[in-house]
Amino acid sequence: AIGRALMGKPGFVLLDEPAAGMSAAEAADLAALIRRIAGEMGCGVLLIEHNVGLVLGLCDHIVVLDSGAVIEAGEPAEIRGSEKVRHAYMGTAAETDLPVLEVDA
Repeated sequence: AIGRALMGKPGFVLLDEPAAGMSAAEAADLAALIRRIAGEMGCGVLLIEHNVGLVLGLCDHIVVLDSGAVIEAGEPAEIRGSEKVRHAYMGTAAETDLPVLEVDA
């Protein structure tokens, strides 16, 4: 499907949950492919994805939505450190009694 989308040499490609159901290894291969698309074809990529590790490791600019509203936007380091994002997607450590998740990109 990605190959068909690229045949027309678009300026942007929209990928909606492309890593859904993929293993970590498959998602890593997908990330490498997306980097190649952006780099070699000069094609912008708009990625909608729930795989936080993939997003943080791949994207230059991230917009995080919660119930359809933008709660944070910025570079991966900003998103990784955002209390708003942590609260919206994982709750706070005080609420859940779980350790705060750290994702290496």
